[in-house]
Parts: sequence; structure tokens; C-alpha cells
Amino acid sequence: MKIFIETLQPQPLWQYFYAITQLPHPSGYTDKIRQFLQDFAASLALEYKTDSAGNVLICKPASVGLEQAKTIILQAHMDMVPQKNSGVAHNFETDALQVFVAGNWVKATDTTLGADNGLGVAAILAVLASNDIKHGPLRALFTNDEETGMHGAFGLDKAFLQGDILLNLDSEDEGELFVGCAGGIDADFVFPLEMVTANPDDMAIVIAVSGLQGGHSGIDIHLERANANKLLFRFLKMAATSCDARLASVLGGSLRNAIPREASAVISIPVNKRDGLIRLLEETSVLFSKEYYGIETELRLDQKPHDKVKWVFSNAFQEKIIHTVCAAPNGVFNHIPEMPTVVESSSNLAVILTDERRLVIKYLLRSSVESKKQALCAMHDSFFTLAGASAVFFGDYPGWQANFESPLLAAMRAVYKDKFGLEPTVKLIHAGLECGILGALNPQLDMLSFGPTIRFPHSPDEKLAVDSVQRFWDFLIAGIESVATNKNAV
Repeated sequence: MKIFIETLQPQPLWQYFYAITQLPHPSGYTDKIRQFLQDFAASLALEYKTDSAGNVLICKPASVGLEQAKTIILQAHMDMVPQKNSGVAHNFETDALQVFVAGNWVKATDTTLGADNGLGVAAILAVLASNDIKHGPLRALFTNDEETGMHGAFGLDKAFLQGDILLNLDSEDEGELFVGCAGGIDADFVFPLEMVTANPDDMAIVIAVSGLQGGHSGIDIHLERANANKLLFRFLKMAATSCDARLASVLGGSLRNAIPREASAVISIPVNKRDGLIRLLEETSVLFSKEYYGIETELRLDQKPHDKVKWVFSNAFQEKIIHTVCAAPNGVFNHIPEMPTVVESSSNLAVILTDERRLVIKYLLRSSVESKKQALCAMHDSFFTLAGASAVFFGDYPGWQANFESPLLAAMRAVYKDKFGLEPTVKLIHAGLECGILGALNPQLDMLSFGPTIRFPHSPDEKLAVDSVQRFWDFLIAGIESVATNKNAV
């Protein structure tokens, strides 16, 4: 029997989530979901505002008799990461997602699901629409373009943060309470292209790495999944040495906050080297599969013909770029000493691309320690400067310093244990949550982040655990009511 997500429990939440999946809302294209939020507020006669950064605030008065309770800000971001499998004809700017239920999981066909953070948005809407929840003053904050640099949080009108408590609904493991996160910074390393005329007798071939798991470049970075850019350039180094391959262009990865799943390059080779290239491709494909056995089960290394190219990298430039990418930093650098299972600092070699004038390598650098984040910047700057690149750092955002003595944390731990008979896990997350930026704007906020269980965010394998959503909802409601009645001395 086919199950429709709108019929799952709690039904109002799932209905809002389904509605969100039918609205195109990738980062940079949030007009439709913003209008949806504004129309929702108007339909309930709730006050709403939109600031110059595209953030939406909806306010709901307290339940009768609870007007003096602490004000809770419920916060989620309205944009989603647009990732799809290769060859899939899906336009994230215009098309609805094809969502379905498979056992205990909700997924989307060949694309990201947008549970990050559409489920958080849906939960807030369900709270605002309910007449059965006892609550103090509520302020629902929907931030814009979180996934591409937290632009909404950076541009937020400070008046939107008037409150006492902030509950961020953008975490991805039910039963875990997050009290701190990593900060991050974007980095671009730019090489001016050095091109020469291609040999007109050579043939052109596209080399492609695909089928990798990818995933979130913070949350999943410790899983040691393959980076498509690194694998591609390992192969190109061998192909240049044994098959006289000349690189004409490259495109690897698509988003800074996603581990690159696919990468391709156009190369030019002598016709008599084609058979050797095919053998090398087959041997390297087997080698990579063995190296990532049990991790990358769908890894593919393919080739296909391409129209002849007019220009290729000069010998010196090609050698420099191949050596640079093969040696470039990528992955986990260290763990938090007090929490050895939690990553402290990492870098993601996210995107490599060529245009008419440049080769650009794009990174996202993360650390939960500000000085170590700056050390990462210095390391990458030095490395790529030695290779001849110019460096640009931007989009710097702070981490969220954990406060293990937080009254809100103590109260919500008690709520969870009362509700489920279990102690929740208190954690830090190696990802950028907006709490770092929001806390800097209003240092008086007591903050906590939690959510349902989401697996493989930022990839087409993203899936949402159905049973975790009910527990997440029950905990959220119990927490709101506990704050309103001061049951656990928040």
C-alpha cells in the first residue's frame, strides 16, 4: 500500500512539510517559500515582518495567563541544498520534489529531500497553527540562504532577536541536544590559466568520477568518504605520465558545504595512447574501489569521447595544478581533546572549475576554535600561495561556544527524561549552525539546537526517519510548555 507523507503523524507537521517540498526553495531562490510563510501568517492573523536580508519573523501572542513567561524564538532556515544525481532532469528553481515513504524513511527521487531544514520550518508552522499548546510569547524566525553562507543570519534585523530563549531546529539526530558548533570560512584559490594550442591530431576524452556518497562537509567529514576532486586528479597524474594526457578543462563538485560526489575533466591524448588510457582507467577504477571498499559501493571511473579541443594547459601549468590538487589539504585535521569523537577542525576541497581565464579551487574551512580556524586559513593560504595562486577568504562566521551550565540545557534534559525515560546526549556539532551568529547579535539568548533524525543531508541520498519526527515533535511541545509554566526552572 502506498503511503503518502501527508497522512503520517503528527499530521499537521507532515502536511506542512509536504507543502514545502512542493515549493522550489534552493538557496538563492527563496521567494516562493517566503511568500508561503507570509501567506500562512496572514491566514492566521499573526503579525509578521520581513527584513532587508529576506528573513521572515512571525509573532504569536502567549496563551491566556502566560503573558509573563519567557519569550521563545523558534528558528529554522527556509532554503535547501540543491543536489541531484547525474543525468537527472530536475530544476530546483522551478520543480517540486518527488517525495515518497520507504519503510521508516521519507526520501526524494534522485534529489536532496530538503528535510534540512524544511522539517524544522514545518514544525514551527505546526506550533503556530495549533490551539492546544500552552506557551508564552512565541517568535518564529525563518532565516534566508543559510546553506550558502548564512546570509540571512548575517543580515538579520537585530529587532527580530528580541527574546529570552532560542530553539534552533536544524540538528539531525533525534535524542541529541546540541550546545555548540563549529565556525567556518569560505576560501577561493585562483590560478590564471596558462593555455597552449592543442595538437590537432590528438583526440579528446572526458574522464568522470561519479557514484560517490558525498554528504555534508561538516557532519560527514569524519566518515572518510572519497572526495571526487582528489580521485580525479590522482588519475590525471597517472594519465599525464603514462598516456601523455593534456588537461583542457575541469569541473568537480558543486557546493562548498557538500563533499564532492562527481568530478570530470576534458583531456587530449595522442590517438595511439587511447588503449593504454582505457586500461589505466579500468585498473584505477578497481584500485579506487578496493581502497574505499565498504564505503563507496557505487564508485565509477568512466570515459567518453569529446569534440576536439583547441586549447590545453601548458606543460608547466598542468604539472603545477596536478601536483597542487594531489597534495592539497582535505579532510579532518584534529578532534576536540575533551570529546575525542567530535571533529574540531577540517577542510573540504569542494569545487574545482575552469573558465575562460582562471582555474578556481573552492574550500570550506571549519573549526570550533577561532584561533585554529585562523590557523587553517594561514595553512591553506601558504600552501596555495607557494603554488602560485591568489587567495580570497570570505563568509567568515563564528562558532557557538558551548555553555554546559545553561539553565535551558538543564531544563530540556529534564523534559526529555520525563517524556521518554532516557537521558538525551549532549553534543557539539562540526557544522555551522546559525546559533553562533545569532548569539553574537544577542548574547543574552540561552540557546539549544535539536531535531529529528536525518541521514545523508546535502546529497541525493538524504532521508528522514519517520519515527523520529513524532518524538522530536513531542519533545518540542513539551519543552515549550515547560518553559511557559516554568516547570523545570528554566
